[in-house]
Amino acid sequence: MRSLFFGTSGFAVPSLHVIAEKTQLAGVVTQPDRPAGRGHRLQPTPVKTAALELGLRVYEPASLKALVAQLAQTPYDLFALASYGKILPQALIDLPALGALNVHPSLLPQYRGATPIQSALLAGETRTGVSIMLMDAGMDTGDLVLQEPVEINAGDDYGALHDRLALFGADLLGDAIDLALRGPLPRTPQRGEPSITRPIRKEDLVIDWSWPPERIVNAVRAFSPAPGARALIDGESVKLLRAHVDGERVVIDELIAPNRGRMSGESYERSRHDRERA
Repeated sequence: MRSLFFGTSGFAVPSLHVIAEKTQLAGVVTQPDRPAGRGHRLQPTPVKTAALELGLRVYEPASLKALVAQLAQTPYDLFALASYGKILPQALIDLPALGALNVHPSLLPQYRGATPIQSALLAGETRTGVSIMLMDAGMDTGDLVLQEPVEINAGDDYGALHDRLALFGADLLGDAIDLALRGPLPRTPQRGEPSITRPIRKEDLVIDWSWPPERIVNAVRAFSPAPGARALIDGESVKLLRAHVDGERVVIDELIAPNRGRMSGESYERSRHDRERA
């Protein structure tokens, strides 16, 4: 089975390894290198790095319309996409004979869009999942091939849940590829009330201490370890990494303080009291 993979972030890397193992992977499409870090040097995407390590051809198109013309000369059986960052045009989706699969970390139609993992944590969900769907031109609106729930543990933050869903999604993609190898893919229209997520903005990271304790803790979990929820403590802006509710109050377990790096909430309190006495 000749395939092509679309992906950008670290979430997509386990799925890349699965499709490389199970198919004849002809190439990988990812976003172009972008400036990162203090020096703003161009950095490859995690998927590009993994693809080059596997010796795969990498496409970094600035325009997907141009990519359609480039790929149309070669027959493909299957496309797969995970965390690519752009909606594929219908002309691209129509190229592979068996369709284009998308690995999405939610129980679609819930949490369509860019930030399903953060949004589930912000909402205080205790369950999410992974959906493998056949793409259409809409945003996460295609028919479902496979869908499985995943429990959200009380201690999960974005980083932990992201990594677990990435591995789970790769396994489920492997199951979908196995189905494609045996015959036509099953497809079920999405059912239920859809919800849409959006990219995280800077203002979304700001904690308001007047919120209910559960909302504050959910926001800390949703943005940890990065980019980190922001809050003011005695006029000082800190990043909150871990917190829990104790009765009616929020207890900060771990934070990043300016010029002091990562520390426990207890250590921060001691240093704050020391500064007040100095």
